[in-house]
Amino acid sequence: MKHFETELPEGYEPVCEIDAKNRKTVVLMNLAGLLIFLLVLLPFVLVIGFRELFMIGRGKLLLFYAVFFGGLILYVILHELVHGAAYKLLTRRKLTFGISLSVAYCGVPGIFVYRKTSLIATLAPFVVFTAVFLPLALFVRTPFLRIAFILLLCSHVCGCIGDLYGAYLMLFRLRDPKLLVRDTGPKQTYYLPE
Repeated sequence: MKHFETELPEGYEPVCEIDAKNRKTVVLMNLAGLLIFLLVLLPFVLVIGFRELFMIGRGKLLLFYAVFFGGLILYVILHELVHGAAYKLLTRRKLTFGISLSVAYCGVPGIFVYRKTSLIATLAPFVVFTAVFLPLALFVRTPFLRIAFILLLCSHVCGCIGDLYGAYLMLFRLRDPKLLVRDTGPKQTYYLPE
């Protein structure tokens, strides 16, 4: 199976674009991400209780912050590396990584990847880190660690908003297997034949 094209084939036209450096896109993605964060947090609040969920003893507060913020920084790096690993396995092409005020990113700017390849690379971090954070959030019994893992799970799902939107486009709006995607990292442009 062919995973990518080095040149855009004749007759292909851009049909959609996600630009994470566009101000309007950033605002909409952040609002949607905040909503998703709250929706993921809600079941934990309902089951555990708001007060109990956020009761961290004074002696554990510094450790909580270290676990949560250290975990969050590590997660962002690993999230992009998982995108990169998927792209590298499927394309063997040069990757680009970066971070801006609005987004951390990984892309393969020199090629146009087919829909299936793009879907795999787009959804890989969501699948991997949901499988990591969900069991930790559910089963860790140390209260401050459990809270940290619940917030990391919420942050993870919220942070996947751009990936989830791209997957939604490819799964429901741009279902043609001939779809090609140019992923520069902060911008994905979707192409279909006329």
